[in-house]
Amino acid sequence: MIKKLFLLVAVGALALAACGGQSSSAPVERTIYMAAVEPKGGQTIDKEPFPAEPLPEGGGYILKEPNADGRWEVETYRWDPGTIVVYQGDIVTLEIIGINGAEHPVSIAGYDISDVVYRGQITRMTFTADKAGIFKITCGVHLPSMQADLVVLPKP
Repeated sequence: MIKKLFLLVAVGALALAACGGQSSSAPVERTIYMAAVEPKGGQTIDKEPFPAEPLPEGGGYILKEPNADGRWEVETYRWDPGTIVVYQGDIVTLEIIGINGAEHPVSIAGYDISDVVYRGQITRMTFTADKAGIFKITCGVHLPSMQADLVVLPKP
């Protein structure tokens, strides 16, 4: 809890310094552009051995065994950006484009908000950030890696 509080205060201080503060008189409308992405990498076993340790279970990490040519691959799913910072009272629109993965059932913990992001389409989720704190944005299919943090700073 102390670590989360420290992160909240540190991010708040950086945000205030970067934008010069925000008037508490009226909510600000913010559109955050996000993407559902799948970084991948690979190598052949003659250049780099196949990892001995398994990756965490769930659909978020995939480790493909070497094929007939000795090539193995690793991939993960994630939200980009991984951290979103807004102020309490802001009207927030998350505009999320699906790049990789057929679909991503997305939800924001603590806000009772959910939808589905599809490849090649934009999903828009609009809400008022009425609670300060750090809230997880998750994909129900690609955990544990496909998580982002919604950081809602208290009104200045």
